[in-house]
Amino acid sequence: MKNSSAYEHDDFTLKEKLTYGIVGLVVLSGTFLLGRSVVRGARSTSEQKKTYEDGNAASFAQQLKMAFENDNYFGWGTDEEGIRDVIRKVPSKDYFKQVINSYQKLYARSLMGDLKEELAASEYNEMLAIIAGKPDKITGNYSPIVTSQQYLAWAKRLKAAFDITYWFVPGTDEPAIKAVFMEIPTQADFQKVAAAYLKEYGNELMSDLKSELEFWEIGSMMDIINNKPKV
Repeated sequence: MKNSSAYEHDDFTLKEKLTYGIVGLVVLSGTFLLGRSVVRGARSTSEQKKTYEDGNAASFAQQLKMAFENDNYFGWGTDEEGIRDVIRKVPSKDYFKQVINSYQKLYARSLMGDLKEELAASEYNEMLAIIAGKPDKITGNYSPIVTSQQYLAWAKRLKAAFDITYWFVPGTDEPAIKAVFMEIPTQADFQKVAAAYLKEYGNELMSDLKSELEFWEIGSMMDIINNKPKV
């Protein structure tokens, strides 16, 4: 028959059971986190290999991240024009979803969340308008067609350019206006953008342009449109 000291030696006390249980949970949690980190690292490495192919989703995702980090003269900030250029190159809404997924794989972060964090509200709205103006999907037989959806998207981008603020001081994003003017294919399309702008905001586009731009800027901007085909 075992004496009491033997029982105390063989059986765990409640304190010991709790201690070992906690240690076990910590080990399991650490193993899980390590495993998840390894999986994420593998996914990121695999996705990183795709960035060398210009024009694919991974390449666009990497270019956006670089624009967020912005290698400018001061070494900090956000390259808004770079972001705009990348998003303009994405061919469709469906493809942009692939860019979002690739960004998540590469950096374990939300692309839309980072866009919202990096951009002013008017700039973020401009990027949403660029995406909204894209076709849902691109097929092999796709030929670009300017739709009412695209006219409204251009109108919204112009309004976002008018509404920008710099450190709470109202301003105008001239490069954003120029980007829209460069995209509009004809003078007739410009008139349809103006009509969409009037319907959406109740203001004449030309009046707002003259209000937002200096007199020497309005002429050069309109030259972009006037040098396009009429129809």
